[in-house]
Amino acid sequence: MDTQVADTLLGSLIDGRYRIRGRVARGGMATVYTATDERLERTVAVKIIHPTQAPETRARMAGFVERFTDEAKTIARLTHPNVVAVYDQGTHAGLPYLVMEYVRGRTLRDVLTERRRLNPDEALAIAEQMLAAIAAAHRAGLVHRDVKPENVLVAEAPTGGVANLVDSVVKVADFGLARAVEASAEEEQGNQLMATVAYVAPELVTEGRADPRTDVYSAGIVLFEMLTGRVPYDGDRPVEVAWQHVDRDVPAPSTLVPSLPTALDDLVGRATRRDPGGRPADAGALLAEVQVARDDLGNSNSHTAVLRKVSDETTPMAQPTMVVAAVQPAQRPAWARLPEGGGQRPHRRRAVEQEGLGARLAELRTRVMGSPRGRLAVAAAVVVLGLVAAVGGWWFGVGRYTVAPQLVSLTKTEAEAQANRGGFTLKYADPRYDEKIPKDSVLGQQPGSAARILKGGTITLTLSLGPEQLPVPDVVGKEFELAQAELTNAKLNVVKGPSRYDDELPAGVVMATTPKVGTVVKPGAKVTLILSKGRAPVTVPNLVGKNLTEARTILGQLGLKAVETYKDSDKPRDEILGQSPADGAGVEKGTEVKLDVSKGPPQVAVPRVVDLPCQQAKQVLESQGFPVNIQLNPNGVARFQNPAENTPVPPGTQVTVTCL
Repeated sequence: MDTQVADTLLGSLIDGRYRIRGRVARGGMATVYTATDERLERTVAVKIIHPTQAPETRARMAGFVERFTDEAKTIARLTHPNVVAVYDQGTHAGLPYLVMEYVRGRTLRDVLTERRRLNPDEALAIAEQMLAAIAAAHRAGLVHRDVKPENVLVAEAPTGGVANLVDSVVKVADFGLARAVEASAEEEQGNQLMATVAYVAPELVTEGRADPRTDVYSAGIVLFEMLTGRVPYDGDRPVEVAWQHVDRDVPAPSTLVPSLPTALDDLVGRATRRDPGGRPADAGALLAEVQVARDDLGNSNSHTAVLRKVSDETTPMAQPTMVVAAVQPAQRPAWARLPEGGGQRPHRRRAVEQEGLGARLAELRTRVMGSPRGRLAVAAAVVVLGLVAAVGGWWFGVGRYTVAPQLVSLTKTEAEAQANRGGFTLKYADPRYDEKIPKDSVLGQQPGSAARILKGGTITLTLSLGPEQLPVPDVVGKEFELAQAELTNAKLNVVKGPSRYDDELPAGVVMATTPKVGTVVKPGAKVTLILSKGRAPVTVPNLVGKNLTEARTILGQLGLKAVETYKDSDKPRDEILGQSPADGAGVEKGTEVKLDVSKGPPQVAVPRVVDLPCQQAKQVLESQGFPVNIQLNPNGVARFQNPAENTPVPPGTQVTVTCL
């Protein structure tokens, strides 16, 4: 019997435009119908909210319709190949409805019911398009809040049948619908969880809040179900299932399907972390990880390339709901165009097959339960299944877990040794600087010490780089602004110091730093920049070789001060031997110029020549370098000499000898 016969909406005309033709599906919040848009002559899908979801009072109903309308306007602005388009909205018999594009396909729930689980290539191909849709919603500020297989539509491409899901076109629906209904439920009955408990994120259960990471968690559960054929948690009551998301980590898919690669375990694990901060930030980030996983698994065939093209034309997005409809040919390549008709015949054929199967099962039940042996066998089977379920529940809930060891503050070598003793695998996150923890010691671990972890699981460690230190960059010769920017980028504080004249560097250029270039300092240390004032206004003259008196006169005329230091020298007394600053240097007025002045050659004693024959006296003096002046009788005897004997005089001093 067709259950649609009792539906009073069948055949009715909504808003003078949409003729209801058939019922597609009935969900927890709304019923979906196919309808004909008699104005545009096209097939559409109409989703009408259940009366049980609408507020009871007129005032609250008005607020609910207003919120529903606002959400519909936001959803209608989403344009993406993997998002079910919204064409119109309104109310019928006081109940809000949406008009959406109609795609002849089936939900992911139908696919999983038929196939139980998908191979990794198919699961990642569907997840890629699903996340592309959800990511588009996240960029528009929408959070789906109810990502599940019932809200994901799969329409096989003309090139493949039921078995070829890699080429399938995937669409998501019901964006924002859960938020509109939940807001009404909060006003009517207090805080209520408007989400499917099998896919609900922990923060929705404990705090009632949702953000893009909430959709990431639900998408991770959907991927888990596609890979394993089941959801991670079940229970007798929905609240029990919901709190398992809060209290337990989602198991790795390979624990249920051992042939699955580790990359898929990691992908599901990151998406379903209980702490939202540990998940990808939004569906776009998770989409990027899914694409990397497909590449890592070697799925670089032509189908993957085509699917990647669809996602690349728009930014990655998230996915929701269950109604899908055809898109215009210009929006999708030829391979992805959906068939124009015949979409309901496969569904009808499956319904007939299911009715026949139900009849056979009923007949078998009658035969088994009609005999004592049959009932005993059934009871025994129930007991055995109960024991298996209890043991399995203990194993999956408690038995396969242990506690993580305390590794923080250990050295890397010590941590690796302790992890090996416990049978754990270590991974390393990016290291960080720390002022207290020595280099190569453990700063943090995930999961934390004493936290639950699978036996033989992976612990991620963050190592310390020790106190952060860096050398003072070489900014000498750079203009102040450039030097300041470079030091600031190096996490150093810049202080402008005193300026000095410099003969080489122009004004405003860094002459030196304090501390010096290359000195190792901590981040935030102060670095003082000494800047050049350019060349000084007074040029120091060349004074070497000049007499001290002349040098003093020249310096005085330039406004400079002479500071003399006498030194032994063969040069004549008071001759300038050297100077500082050197000639040509630029200095300010009043600057002291240091002069090295000659003391003159060392003095020698005049020998005694008195009483010697005059010519002999001359020979003695000349042999010691003294010029001789003979007076009166050159052939006489020396009676007087000047300077007198033993008088110290400079070398070459003339001696006058008087002979009689």
